[in-house]
Amino acid sequence: MAASEKPISDDQQQELDDAFARARKALAIIETYDQARVDRLCQAVAWVVSNKRSFTRLVAMGIAESGLGDSESRMNKRMKIRGVLRDALRQRSVGVIEELPELGIVKYGKPAGILACVVPTTNPDLTPAGNAIYAIKARDVVIFAPHPRSKKTSFETVRLMREALEREAAPADILQCLTRVNIPMSQAVMARADLVIATGGQAMVRAAYSSGTPAYGVGAGNATMIIDETANVEEAALHTRLSKTSDFGSGCSADGNLVIEASLFDRMIAQLQHQGGYLASEAEKAALRKVMWDAENHRLPDTVAIAPQQLAAAAGFRIPADRTFIFVHGDDIGKDHPFSSEKLTTLLAVYKYEGFDQALAMMRAIYEVGGKGHSCGIYSFDREHIHRLALVAPVSRIMVRQPQSRANAGAFNNGMPMTSSLGCGTWGGNIVSENVHLKHYLNTTWVSVPIPEDRPSDRELFGAFYDPALEADTPATAAS
Repeated sequence: MAASEKPISDDQQQELDDAFARARKALAIIETYDQARVDRLCQAVAWVVSNKRSFTRLVAMGIAESGLGDSESRMNKRMKIRGVLRDALRQRSVGVIEELPELGIVKYGKPAGILACVVPTTNPDLTPAGNAIYAIKARDVVIFAPHPRSKKTSFETVRLMREALEREAAPADILQCLTRVNIPMSQAVMARADLVIATGGQAMVRAAYSSGTPAYGVGAGNATMIIDETANVEEAALHTRLSKTSDFGSGCSADGNLVIEASLFDRMIAQLQHQGGYLASEAEKAALRKVMWDAENHRLPDTVAIAPQQLAAAAGFRIPADRTFIFVHGDDIGKDHPFSSEKLTTLLAVYKYEGFDQALAMMRAIYEVGGKGHSCGIYSFDREHIHRLALVAPVSRIMVRQPQSRANAGAFNNGMPMTSSLGCGTWGGNIVSENVHLKHYLNTTWVSVPIPEDRPSDRELFGAFYDPALEADTPATAAS
């Protein structure tokens, strides 16, 4: 019997039944709260997790439990919680949330209901906090299904937020976290919820879409940056390092491939080395290939989100302690060339192009390998190059002169909605091609009142195709 077909145990069934019973009671209460009340609750749960003392402990706990990630860069994710809170507080979610008088439309926000939120092992603290803020803002309740590899960290994160709710005299069961988690349990909670927010691996996202419950999922990443002849090489190299090393490259937004214009290729390589990059030899590259992918080019899990020194050691060679990531010359692009695929660790591939047409062709080829729908970027001051990339890139977001892993999901210096869930559109098998944020946690009621008639003439509508003779009554029409 396949894992997806295994029933949950009696103990799991009892936990699930209890969780949904408590969730329904909590939902009946939170849906009566006004805007000021839910805003205060959002602040309470955000602070209890994102203050430095709490988050330092949660980060250490998560890395010790999962064996994945880098504590220094993961600490930066508490700023993401602040960003989610900022975006949530600036929007209305109770009663009238938008008015369009010229259309006679008034929109009202309503809770989506009981949410099932699947938590990835690489974000056991950030994902519950971000989902909790948006869910409470929308007056939803949440049952979290943590990843088994980091479930204690997620449970502790939710416990802190539950205590914060209780201190505000709100039901703690607005937020719950399952303890007896495995794949069948996660599938069971998704099947019973009103809405699923699935942040994690592709198998879990596919399970969310097949659960029978409306779901927002994410797609695989393979972030690729084009560096054209107008780029600031020092800036591009610095941002590459920031993106590639964030939490040891575990995020789907971490830079995976650089497509570099030939005239500045050597300068860029030197700057990558200046930023701590280690350029692997051909022999070392071959060793990395064997340890990172199997014979069918499936990525092996033991190399995900590890320090470059660990990655090198796994491949049988050593690199200096001050190196922050490894990069290789890309040999080719395609399904048979795994260095052009998603890596999810401290490894980067670099490619050389001549002429922007070739850069675009290489970019498209990379996304045929993987990551279509997610994101790409460009270091350029040439508006035409940026425009041409935007016209043809099969991705949902393009970062211009920004480190992908810090910018895609929203940053304080760009306008992307803050989130930890990145929709990848139909390219990536998702229903939305945008950052999943507050509006996706809401149901919306549209109220329509009459407006002055807005009916263009047929000549305006059909333009050159309009022929008044074809609208005239014919004898047969008149007789009828």
